[in-house]
Amino acid sequence: MNPLKKLVSQTAVYGLSSIVGRLLGYLLVPIYTRVLVQASQYGEVIELYSYIAVILIMLTYGMETAFFRFAESTGKKNKVFSTAFISILASSVAFIFLALVFKQNLADLIQYSAKPEYIVYLAFILFFDSINAIPYANLRLHDKAKRFVAIRLTGIFSNIGLNLILILFIPFLIKNHSDNSFVIWIQNYYNPNAKVDYIFISNVISSGLQSLMFMPEWLKMRFDFDFHIWKKMLVYAMPLLIFGLAGAVNEVIDRVLLKYLLPENIAMTQVGIYGAVYKVSIIMTIFIQAYRYAAEPFFFAQEKHKDAKVMYANMMKYFVMVTSVIFLSTMLYIDVVIYFVGENYRSGAPVIPILLMANLFLGIYYNLSVWYKLTDKTKYGAYISIFGAFITLTLNFYWIPRIGYTGSAWATFICYGSMVLLSYLIGRKYYPIPYDLKRIFSYLGLAVILYFMSLQIDIESLIIRLSINTVIIIGYIAVLYYAEKGNFRKVNKL
Repeated sequence: MNPLKKLVSQTAVYGLSSIVGRLLGYLLVPIYTRVLVQASQYGEVIELYSYIAVILIMLTYGMETAFFRFAESTGKKNKVFSTAFISILASSVAFIFLALVFKQNLADLIQYSAKPEYIVYLAFILFFDSINAIPYANLRLHDKAKRFVAIRLTGIFSNIGLNLILILFIPFLIKNHSDNSFVIWIQNYYNPNAKVDYIFISNVISSGLQSLMFMPEWLKMRFDFDFHIWKKMLVYAMPLLIFGLAGAVNEVIDRVLLKYLLPENIAMTQVGIYGAVYKVSIIMTIFIQAYRYAAEPFFFAQEKHKDAKVMYANMMKYFVMVTSVIFLSTMLYIDVVIYFVGENYRSGAPVIPILLMANLFLGIYYNLSVWYKLTDKTKYGAYISIFGAFITLTLNFYWIPRIGYTGSAWATFICYGSMVLLSYLIGRKYYPIPYDLKRIFSYLGLAVILYFMSLQIDIESLIIRLSINTVIIIGYIAVLYYAEKGNFRKVNKL
């Protein structure tokens, strides 16, 4: 199969679990933002998941990418798999033990002294998710997409199902069938004021279920730990750990800083509003995540292809085309999209285009990262991410006390834009790729111009306004198609 066609098909297959999961998770946002009427409650959910994002990077410490690299380069796929899995399993066991022993101290540290159970939830979610990382990567390496999707979707549906049962269905039963003996029994155990707890409990169960589904792989695995390979993997992975931590800081630290840099009476409300509207930009990250699942192993597999650099360049161009359509479509239908969040959260809508474009830049950066991964110069990925984290922290510390979450959105945009520029400039020296910058900037610029033009449409009727915006989107897609029609034929011949 044509390599780029294979990438597209793998993006679609791996993206199924990502897209379905994100979309269904996205559909939980209107539930959360209506059930959790106080934005501060949703702020707790957003903040705690921010900690999960950072700590999970620490618990997997770059081993996924190292696994891909050494499984391909050594030819000892089973031994590399076993070594990587045992490493993460050992460190994860140590982590959950310490977290449970010091749960109250940790709760005090993050200002949840009255809720040490939050630490327990987070510890189990992180434990299960970390030990699942390498088995998931192994499925991707062996192109076992169907099993990958089956396990992922099982976790997604179980999580969403439990959320619906615990925060919607049971309260409905209690309200409307309080005289039923079964409902009376449920009331003895159900706490209507613990909806935030039930969100995390649902995640714990779904993550644990995914771990159980990997039992066949674990039972077949020879626990063969190769210390020599492990040391090489760590050397390769450590810069990726720094890269990952810096990336996590760039992605979620703003939601944590809002809590500590704003007045206490509004801080968690701001976190909740910002977290909710950030979810609206998830439409962009749905595609980016699906793309990443397929692209990373693709980068390594195509490294020795004679037209590899041309393929990487085309990947970038087509990626920008798709994400530009996503940006434009989201913003031209924002009058409808914004209803996905509850009324108390819609005041954050003005930052959505900033966050969408920031995530688009992040996707471009993922494409650019091919140069330091293929040349084993992962330390540069760490340097660039640290540079981005410095920008993120500096701008957030400056802007949050002045303009709240709007400052966080602009800090994210500037951070990812700067990382794209720096990565491109350094990559030209070590692994130059012939990116079609003229077309990339033209397509991206046209999308932005059309968005600003749409803002000038001052028509009261929503139907007429959306109809005009639909024509704009169709016109933009037509421009992209006719501009690239000739190149599509060339790609098919690669």
